[in-house]
Amino acid sequence: MRFLKIFGKSITVLLIVTVMMMTAFGCSNQNAEETKDTLENTQTEEPDTLNQDENITDNENENASEEVTETVNELKKEQENKMVLKINNEEVMVEWEENESVEALQQICSEEALTIQLSMYGGNEQVGSIGQSLPRNDINITTDAGDIVLYSGNQIVLLYGSNSWAYTRLGHIVDKSASDMTKLLGNGDVAITIQIDTPATSK
Repeated sequence: MRFLKIFGKSITVLLIVTVMMMTAFGCSNQNAEETKDTLENTQTEEPDTLNQDENITDNENENASEEVTETVNELKKEQENKMVLKINNEEVMVEWEENESVEALQQICSEEALTIQLSMYGGNEQVGSIGQSLPRNDINITTDAGDIVLYSGNQIVLLYGSNSWAYTRLGHIVDKSASDMTKLLGNGDVAITIQIDTPATSK
């Protein structure tokens, strides 16, 4: 009888251990399955994230390209009807005023290049007739070397020195120093040409 009791207890313990092992194994399999599902979901989600990043990059590139195109178009518009000034066939860079006089001069040059013979005057300027009158808004100003002004409505004046008089400002030569202007204008009469800058005239 004692042997049977001991044997029975051993069987009971063995059954309990077996159940615990099976339970642990089942939990392990369940955890493994859950881990597998999590990895699969992660792998499924990662391509979506990559696709979203690629779409964002494509949109940014497209927007940047559109901005560049808009900038180029704006620059082209700015270059259209831009007046170019040449002194004895040497092109100089002019910052033109925004007024009615310059607009009228631009209109004249849009039809054909305007060539004007200038003559030295007063030791600080050269002056020549435009051939017609432009709108004017004369005020007393003190000029500097490089200034381009309208005198009496029908004469253009390029200065290589300072002078105080009633003029309408047309523009200023920005790429020449005072000494450069003296070299251009202080050694005899010159001819100037004003024309609209186009691909044909730029060559």
